[in-house]
Amino acid sequence: MDYLVIGAGPAGLQAGYFLQQAGRSYLIVESGPAAGTFFTRFPRHRKLISINKVHTGWDDPELNLRTDWNSLLSDEGAPLFTARTPRYFPDAEDMVGYLADFAAAHRLRVRYGTRVTGITRQGGASPGDFLARDQDGNTYRARRLIVATGVRLPYLPDIEGVHTAERYDEVTTAPADFTGQRVLIIGRGNSAFETADNLVETAAVIHVAGPGSLKLAWQTHFVGHLRAVNNNFLDTYQLKSQNALLDGHILRIRQQPDGTYVVSVSFSRVQEVVKDIVYDRVILATGFRFDPSIFAPDCRPELTINDRFPDQTDAWESTNVPGLYFAGTITQVRDFKKSTSGFIHGFRYGVRALHRILEARYHGRPWPARGLPATAEAVADAVVARVNRTSALWQMFGFLADAVLVDGEDRESREGREGREGRNGAVRYCEEVPVDHLHTAVAEGRFGDVGRYFTVTLEYGEGHDKVNPFDITAGRVSQQDTTGLDGRYLHPVVRSFDGAAPGKATAEHHLTENLENEWDSEEVHRTPLRTFLRDRLDAPSPAVRP
Repeated sequence: MDYLVIGAGPAGLQAGYFLQQAGRSYLIVESGPAAGTFFTRFPRHRKLISINKVHTGWDDPELNLRTDWNSLLSDEGAPLFTARTPRYFPDAEDMVGYLADFAAAHRLRVRYGTRVTGITRQGGASPGDFLARDQDGNTYRARRLIVATGVRLPYLPDIEGVHTAERYDEVTTAPADFTGQRVLIIGRGNSAFETADNLVETAAVIHVAGPGSLKLAWQTHFVGHLRAVNNNFLDTYQLKSQNALLDGHILRIRQQPDGTYVVSVSFSRVQEVVKDIVYDRVILATGFRFDPSIFAPDCRPELTINDRFPDQTDAWESTNVPGLYFAGTITQVRDFKKSTSGFIHGFRYGVRALHRILEARYHGRPWPARGLPATAEAVADAVVARVNRTSALWQMFGFLADAVLVDGEDRESREGREGREGRNGAVRYCEEVPVDHLHTAVAEGRFGDVGRYFTVTLEYGEGHDKVNPFDITAGRVSQQDTTGLDGRYLHPVVRSFDGAAPGKATAEHHLTENLENEWDSEEVHRTPLRTFLRDRLDAPSPAVRP
């Protein structure tokens, strides 16, 4: 077969959908009895933090995806998660049911109860078919592998005695089991605070500990940081209700003969003073990591970020195993704690981009493009239409870009071709290309001869994660200013590049702030953008690579 997809979670099903639409031979294998097995256990307290806004006031399905963080993409626009439940923060069971509906509705080729136990490569380390073996000894051969298994193993930090603590994935979730106890939760993410909130009514004392400053999603715009729905615990700390946030490093955990723990904490804000604190329970909520154990040594992917994720190229391919690709939350290495590749509302677009990369590399189908006249007016109209409607650039801010590609020829030749349609047009408009991949692909000639090109992204201003969006005493960029970005808001950014020096911006233009996220004013948005584009479209074309 062309592709073997491992994992029938949201990323695996999304990959299978696009492969099926393209007519590729593929199979999805899933260890569990149904799609989305992960969600039968996680999150432990059964409430998702991916929003599900049913009533948007919009009729446009593309716009609706901006506030629908759970639906997968399909040409049919169905099934949608929003049709399953009206809850803004839905239950995990709703996700399990939705994924089963999606797989059935599109008749995806999934083999359940199939746990891959080993992966080798025909011919050893050299490129060749992958061979996957399941628990029953069956073998599956595929030219390429897409791993969408998520991060299923707990990440255990390097702390003395860490193995004596209870883990988030195993500890009881019954609040009554913690009645009157002193509890330490190690970790600063949503799983840690979800656990703490669950114990507020019963535990005597709760401490949540971790290094560095606590990061709040409403300020950093990274939805993996602490979400408001999980931060009630902070009230109990700041209003002096016996709970506390400990800023520091856990040095060691020592379990005593009576079952209690003595934990040594090195505090960050008092000259690294170390204090021993006694607890009845210690819970690890320190995240998860990728499991590489199924890979034979000759095709085992290299790992990165404390060995938590497989290292990947800008095409989501293993850096050391050609033909091994990744999809889903494990692709967050490319925008770690910056954008949304670790979440369904981000990686669903990443999977679509991966599919387009694979189609171009192996099946002779270039990235979808539409032709535009080589005029500032035509390009500006296309850009404005997209930034006012796109969900992909909205969700994957700063990571995905629409690309405006100008053919590599002199101005006179280009003017003679203005208005021609299709791939042979003077300008090609390609949607939702990963920014890093675009620069690499232009350099390698994968988009043809490109004289110059523009990227269109939605971005927050530099240092946006340091700005308090509710502080009205802090200055901000004028609403008429096109030279800079205000960290409080999402802005469309258009950058210009020479095809001969891809990745090095020659100029950039910001569409001005708009609190309603509608960038369509003739005077404020369109006219300045046309001027920016005209200056660059009319400039002499840079030299084209030989």
